[in-house]
Amino acid sequence: MLGFGLFFRVSTTEWALLALAIGSVWAAEAFNTALEALVDLVSPQYHRQAEIAKDAASGAVLWLALGAATVGFCIFLPKIWAWLWG
Repeated sequence: MLGFGLFFRVSTTEWALLALAIGSVWAAEAFNTALEALVDLVSPQYHRQAEIAKDAASGAVLWLALGAATVGFCIFLPKIWAWLWG
């Protein structure tokens, strides 16, 4: 995204949205990792509720990543379109 942002000279607002999207995914992944480590510590043996907690945290990261990708598409698709066929 950084390379695309530099190439297409995105606006300050677009940079802010990209930074927020990227940072949010990184933060969600860090929370997911922390939750998985905590669940493993508290429940070293397999437990269905531990699996559900891990799956829910992973699902939240996925949804946030999809939202971040949508932000990227909204910013870059018009620019790519204009560059290719403008």
